[in-house]
Order: sequence, then structure tokens, then C-alpha cells
Amino acid sequence: MHKLSIKQLSEGLRGKQFSSRELTEFYLGRIARYEPSLNSLITTTAERALAQADAADALLAAGQGGALTGVPLIQKDIFCTSGVRTSCASKMLDKFIAPYDATIVEKLDAAGMVMLGKANMDEFAMGSSNETSWYGAVKNPWDLERVPGGSSGGSVAAVAAGLAPVATATDTGGSIRQPAALTNLTGIKPTYGRVSRYGMIAFASSLDQAGVVARSAEDAAVVLQQMSGFDPRDSTSVDRPVEDYVAALGNSIKGLRIGLPKEYFAEGLAPSSRERIEQAIEVFKKLGATFSEVSLPNSPLSVPTYYVVAPAEASSNLSRFDGVRYGHRSETARTLEEVYKRSRGEGFGAEVQRRIMIGTYVLSHGYYDAYYLQAQKVRRLIYDDFKRAFESVDLLLGPTATDVAFKLGSNVDDPVAMYLNDIYTIAANLAGIPAMSLSCGFVDGLPVGMQLMGNFFDESRMLNAAHQYQQATDFHLQLPKGFE
Repeated sequence: MHKLSIKQLSEGLRGKQFSSRELTEFYLGRIARYEPSLNSLITTTAERALAQADAADALLAAGQGGALTGVPLIQKDIFCTSGVRTSCASKMLDKFIAPYDATIVEKLDAAGMVMLGKANMDEFAMGSSNETSWYGAVKNPWDLERVPGGSSGGSVAAVAAGLAPVATATDTGGSIRQPAALTNLTGIKPTYGRVSRYGMIAFASSLDQAGVVARSAEDAAVVLQQMSGFDPRDSTSVDRPVEDYVAALGNSIKGLRIGLPKEYFAEGLAPSSRERIEQAIEVFKKLGATFSEVSLPNSPLSVPTYYVVAPAEASSNLSRFDGVRYGHRSETARTLEEVYKRSRGEGFGAEVQRRIMIGTYVLSHGYYDAYYLQAQKVRRLIYDDFKRAFESVDLLLGPTATDVAFKLGSNVDDPVAMYLNDIYTIAANLAGIPAMSLSCGFVDGLPVGMQLMGNFFDESRMLNAAHQYQQATDFHLQLPKGFE
């Protein structure tokens, strides 16, 4: 059953080929069998899942429910889930039980989906390899000695290994797309403001956006449809109608204008990955798409810009974790000052502390104008680059990552090398545009991903192009050895 699409699972449930309880028990069985080798989950919610499955079965028996009723999923452990630990993969929140549900949890629960558990991740979503988690590194099912990418590494590892058909994820600088590329999945980051951030623990509020990882664009579309929409509880949520992503999947892409950013195909991209992307371009051409070269001249500045803006916002957002109100509190502290220092020193990992320090520095008196203000000006230039590009093309296409998944531990001691893993993905977050990654082949048995970027609120066109490509290829259907 783990090879079935969400559409096939929904048809099977409605056709009484199997029940939601049977489907849930099947996936819980796969979790029990494979999870020890992956470390993709922080919490498994078997009891809750079976109760939700029974409720879904009752709805289906009454002829009610929708396309997602009874379908299992995994939630990234950055989304608050009432009565269930929400840790953000940090010691700071190891004992935190959320008193309410995030909006997307509410929406997917209302759709009748069944939550199997909470996915591992980089601590507070800070990382590109899922090695900063307090609960340990996640392994890539395509090669257990390699990283799955980050920060949504647990979400992608679980879906790639067939522990769930779909998982939620978040993307601050590429944390949906980069891990999706390294694990042969489809991952989409919608336009900033398209999906509510209410109940999502904040890292960098002007960059964070919730999305989804699945095997195919079709699966991603049906879940994103349910997740999207205006939320009055989120001040950054956009009050704009949501297009029918699923209905648009079957449209022809003949005449679709796709731009190739020349900066994305310069030095730094692995030759083997470039070759797979060039082969994908030929498939798109056969489907009727046209290509032209475009320029995003300020894109090389996206990494330094991001690593000023994001840490600055993280420094502000994470100040709430002080050992007083909630979260980890040091047992050795004797004074108020010690409570602050020791609780944060013990509760936050090295990467989180590094980014808080950077953020505090760039916001400090005497450096704000030199760093933070300049970074915001460059951010606007990056936005303007995309705005000009979309005057002549409908979508942009390029690599998602510089190469295939790297070995566990290979970049841990080199923060700059780790940060450069997101060199192709960060610009979309700085501009706020939608972007997604999908598989375009393999190199030495490891997946290669390509990235599509669209204009604001143009998720349907992006998903349509990805779906048409996947109808003409079968890369996304292949499973890692040992998890078939």
C-alpha cells in the first residue's frame, strides 16, 4: 500500500478495498520496522492515529468525507499539536506539550487525515543536513551513511522510506526543497502568506513558510489545497482566493515559457547534476515548453544576505525561551541571571547559539546600519530581479542543490560549507515567491533534484508543469533499496 498515490489510497478507502484503520496499522507497522535505522520521527502517535482512523472510517461509511479522509500523514515537529509534544528537535522544548493546534494541523485534521507522528528536524529548523537535532541525525534512506538534507530531513526520510504517503514541512531558506531533492521527493514551498504560520514555531518570521513533501506533484497539490487559505490569526496571511491546484494539473504546458537563470548554471554545480537537469529540459521541450536564458544578477548575494536577515530574526524570536516562561530551565541556576544564561546554554545546541550570536551582533548598536539595513536593501534587489524575470517568462528552472546527498558528518565542522548547500534555494525565500523541487534522475544511485520557481501565487502553474513532467518520466516512482 505504501506504493499507492493519495488518489489511489482515497479510491481504495471509498471502494472499501481497505479501511483507514487497516491503512494506519500498515504504516505503523512500517514505522516499527524501519524507523530505528532512519531516526526520522521524534514522536509516534499510534493511539491518536488509530482513533482518527476509526473516526475517518465512520465518516466514509456514512458516505461523507473528502479526498483526504482516512489518509495518514506525518507532521513536522515544528507545528503545535494539542496534547502532543512539540519539541522543534531541541532540548529547550523537549518537555513542551502544546496546548493548541497549529492552523495547518487543524485544517488537515478537519479533512480527516490521520497523524502518525511528529518528524525529526534540524533544531529550530536551523540546518541543511538534519544533523543539528537534539535527538540525533536523520539518515537518508537512499544511503544510510548520507544526510537527507534539512531542516525537514525527518519529513522527507519518512515519506521516501514509505512510512507515510505525505508529510508537512517548512522552508526558511530551502528546507523543503533541498531535502526533497536529496531523497527523490516532490517538495513545494508556496508563496509567503499562502499558508498560515499560526502555531508554527518561528525561526525567521519574514522567511518561514509551511509546505508539503510527497512522492508526486499530484499528491502535493491535493494536500497543499487543504492547507492553503487566509487565517485571521496570522498577520502575514494573505486574504486571497486559493486556486484549484488539482484541477489545473491536467492542463497542457504547450507554449509555457521557462527561464534558465544563467547564474544557477555557473561554476559550483556538479557536472553530473547539470547533465540530469539538461535531460529534464529536453523532456519539457517535447511537452511543448519553450526556454530562454534570464539573469538574476543579485542571486550570488542571497547567501550572505540570508545569513544576516535570518539570524537577526532568530535572535528576536528565540529570546522568548529564557528558562522562566516555558521551555528548559537549568536545575543548577541560583540567580535570575544564571537562569537566563544556563537555561539557554543548556537548552540550545551549538548551531542555534551560533545564529543567535550572529543575529544579536548584526542588530546591535553600531552594526545595524552596516549589516542588517544593507542586507534588507540587497533583499529588495533580489526581489526586483525576480520581478523583471517574470515579465518575460512564466516559470524559472534550475538546480535545487549543488550535488547529491553528502556523507553524514562531512560538513559539520564547516558552517560556511553547510550554508552553501542552500545557494540555489534561498533567493526564493528572500523574495517570497513559490518554489518547488522534483526529481530529475539519479547519479550513482542517488537522487538529483531540479527546482521550479513561479511568480507570486502561481502555485497551480508550477504544480501543473511538474505533474506533466512526472507523467512523462518515472523517476519519482522509484523507491530506495531496502524500503521497497
